[in-house]
Amino acid sequence: MTELQFADDILARIRAKGGAFDERGYLFVLASIEFVQSRLAVRRHISGPELAWACRDLARERFGLLARPVLAHWGLTRTEDFGRIVYTLVEIGLLVTLPGDSEEDFRDVFAFETAFDESYAWEGVRRVGA
Repeated sequence: MTELQFADDILARIRAKGGAFDERGYLFVLASIEFVQSRLAVRRHISGPELAWACRDLARERFGLLARPVLAHWGLTRTEDFGRIVYTLVEIGLLVTLPGDSEEDFRDVFAFETAFDESYAWEGVRRVGA
């Protein structure tokens, strides 16, 4: 199965389930899982907070200053949204959880305003009046 066929199959299952977010958001969370896994010495289970931070890091890497607006365009405005996507992907059989995992693990991991706006590194830029 090619990558495109795989994505089409995933999207068809999400559509059948009635996904609450833009389809790109689901693919982004899957990409975030691979993003965090590629940085580990050994592949392992990723916790909800770890995945939320990976989503933040990948969004900032891919979209820079537009990370928050891009995610918002897809309907993602808080870390709980990442959890809703993960558990939709679990329901369609694409991901699995471990005993003790919960959608609540994604609750209030960070505030989007702080994670995307206030914490952006403004290297080499001098603020007016500074």
